[in-house]
Amino acid sequence: MVNELGERPMGQRAVTTNPARGGNDTGRPSTTAGSARSLLLTVLGELVMPNGDSVWTSSLLYVLTRLGIEEQTARQAIARGASAGWITGHRSGREVQWKLTEAGRHLIEAGAKRVYSMSEPAGRWGGNWLILLVTIPQSQRSVRKKLYGALSWEGFGNPTPGVWLSPHPDRRDSVQQVIDDFGLRESTLAFVGSSLSIGLTEAEIVQKAWDFDKMTAKYEQLLIRFSGLQPEPGDPLLLGHLQLVSEWQRFPFLDPQLPEELLPNWIGRRAAVVCAQLRTRWYDDAQRRWREVVKETSPG
Repeated sequence: MVNELGERPMGQRAVTTNPARGGNDTGRPSTTAGSARSLLLTVLGELVMPNGDSVWTSSLLYVLTRLGIEEQTARQAIARGASAGWITGHRSGREVQWKLTEAGRHLIEAGAKRVYSMSEPAGRWGGNWLILLVTIPQSQRSVRKKLYGALSWEGFGNPTPGVWLSPHPDRRDSVQQVIDDFGLRESTLAFVGSSLSIGLTEAEIVQKAWDFDKMTAKYEQLLIRFSGLQPEPGDPLLLGHLQLVSEWQRFPFLDPQLPEELLPNWIGRRAAVVCAQLRTRWYDDAQRRWREVVKETSPG
């Protein structure tokens, strides 16, 4: 799920996750189950989906273990992916072949659309905010963190307690789905409108709602890590491609994609273009190596 790293050829797809739709794992590759599920989604979106939607366990383990995931953790991530409805399995002897479900494809495509949008030129902002006033009932406090992740994914910031706002009023349908998914319709007020000269200025709202110093540091780390990377053909390129996509897919949770009028010369747009270019450059060779891996690891 890499869309901020450059325009991809038609037909290429990527993966990211929306916490309101079945996952909020966005960490770097590690041996944790969360990052294993995130990497699994990356593999499904970048490699499996463009090559027929089906894959053997052994092929998934080949790439996941080489990305730093312990085999047992990788197997657990695959099983949890099946439990979440992303994939369905068919056993053949001792091996299992997995196939993407319609829900899995939808999750991947929706995430890819958001990630890819980050490398597109910013359009002119109409000046309107989508504003939510959300009160989480005491009986639903356990959903707070997931709700915040879902709203961040939709481009919302939190300038004051209980107030969320986004410069993307066109996302109201997906935001309504988030609120409904969490059962908060009766606890939410929503408005679309422009800011006034009463209280905080727009510049002050932006600075209070988002941590741009943190975002800038993360984008700088991304560029340092990948902009000069020239992986060797074969596994190094395949794994580098997946690591790039895995890192890229984290940024929609951090970056609200503010319009130029609110945040000019933003490093996030420049970084997204670099990432898109790298993904496009590596994509065909990564696909070629993946097809070789499938042949090498498939049973029989």
